[in-house]
Amino acid sequence: MHVNITAKGVTVPPQLRAIAEQKMAKLQRLLSPIGTVDITCSRERQWRKVEMVVEANGLLVRGEEKALELQTALEVLIGKLERQVKKSRSKLIDRYREAPETRAAWAEERPEVEERPEGGPELVRTKRVALKPMIAEEAAEQMELVGHDFFVFTNAETEQVNVLYRRRDGNYGLIEPDF
Repeated sequence: MHVNITAKGVTVPPQLRAIAEQKMAKLQRLLSPIGTVDITCSRERQWRKVEMVVEANGLLVRGEEKALELQTALEVLIGKLERQVKKSRSKLIDRYREAPETRAAWAEERPEVEERPEGGPELVRTKRVALKPMIAEEAAEQMELVGHDFFVFTNAETEQVNVLYRRRDGNYGLIEPDF
């Protein structure tokens, strides 16, 4: 496990890396093997903010926490990530126990794509992502772990790039290209 710590406007105590590695032991058992852990420490008014991205075997888990001290924020955040991973693993186990017909019916749903008016916001950031082949249900779990409202992935069934997104009603939508 390789831990990267970045500080933005705050001094990071030298023992923070040791504390992070020690607290990650529980997460290591759930996400074996953990490749890299990126920790960003910053300051927002009186709060100390810790953001963490854990990469383990192609899986990304992300979280953030604010507290008065960095160490407290880090400990709470690792607890949050642990609960998040446990929840995801239990969903994965439940999914494989359900009937294959139910999974196939979920994958066949196709959302309507809404059009945006012209003259919207401008592009301010570009991000590159590694596309891992997975089914839509796995992509939904990965999207929940990252904490975003959409997820780009390669559909293992069609071998095309798809976008999974969260609809306003809380359900998921899947965008498939039509060539």
